[in-house]
Amino acid sequence: MEQYAQTVKDFVEAHAVGFTVAFVAGGSLLALRRWLAGGVCRSKARLDGKTVLITGANTGIGKETALDLAKRGARVILACRDMTKAYLAADYIRHTSGNSNVVVKKLDLASLKSVRDLAKDIQLTEERLDVLINNAGIMMCPKWKTDDGYEMQFGINHLGHFLLTNLLAEMLKKSAPSRVVIVSSSAHERGHIHFEDINLDQDYQCDVSYRQSKLANVLFCRELASRLQGTGVMTYSLHPGVVRTELGRYMFPPMPLWKKILAMPFLVMIKSPWEGAQTSIYCAVDESLANATGLYNSDCAVKTPAPAALDDTVAKRLWVLSASMVSLV
Repeated sequence: MEQYAQTVKDFVEAHAVGFTVAFVAGGSLLALRRWLAGGVCRSKARLDGKTVLITGANTGIGKETALDLAKRGARVILACRDMTKAYLAADYIRHTSGNSNVVVKKLDLASLKSVRDLAKDIQLTEERLDVLINNAGIMMCPKWKTDDGYEMQFGINHLGHFLLTNLLAEMLKKSAPSRVVIVSSSAHERGHIHFEDINLDQDYQCDVSYRQSKLANVLFCRELASRLQGTGVMTYSLHPGVVRTELGRYMFPPMPLWKKILAMPFLVMIKSPWEGAQTSIYCAVDESLANATGLYNSDCAVKTPAPAALDDTVAKRLWVLSASMVSLV
């Protein structure tokens, strides 16, 4: 045994530099991973007697957000396109949270008729709506069109939620204090609203389209806050972080195998859906935001968005265009 211990000691001493480098590198990677995980919502607020509607809540950060709010006692409505996944998610949330008050509603944000149908259903069947979380989205897809003929990313990420929020605004007012949470992205920082070609028919690029839609989210939040001033309805937009979800499904299939292999370490480092949901939860429940509205958030803290997202003239112009596109009267 003594000879074995001496052998180990000699080996460690002979490779001291290597062990030191490995230890420091491992510690650095762990610290980087914890930093990338971002903030955590520390609020213990309960939502008993409150109703929350979350779009795209059958997977990813939407599902994690729904689970958290169900644990807080809320009635949670999962508004989803894929009903099979939605029912499975609802069963999981009921079982895990111990809250049976979780329901599923059909919503296809690529169809304005579907948006109107859901809004009518909510108005007829629900007594109140305390939190609306516009979570669903699509990212970097090919040049597709919605049922109404609009570019898919702008249509789903912005127009569908724009219409839904406006149609449910009166319920939110009646339930005040209430909140609208809009999931955007730091991609808005490089975005531009192409008023002259909103559907990007002249030169479609999936990344340009995505950035436009995410900038539209932040501008919508800002203008919505202005229009709802004094009603008790607060609005927040947010960047969830880089999260390991199905949202990136259109990015990776076209990649060569060698690129996918190189990307694997990166995928391990990015946020889990639970981590990515924290800022959405923070915006939905944190008491510190009760008297603030129109703010942009990241890592469970208020942040300053890109200058383009602070342009009230552009925000108003986008509102008028969006209202026209969805035939909002």
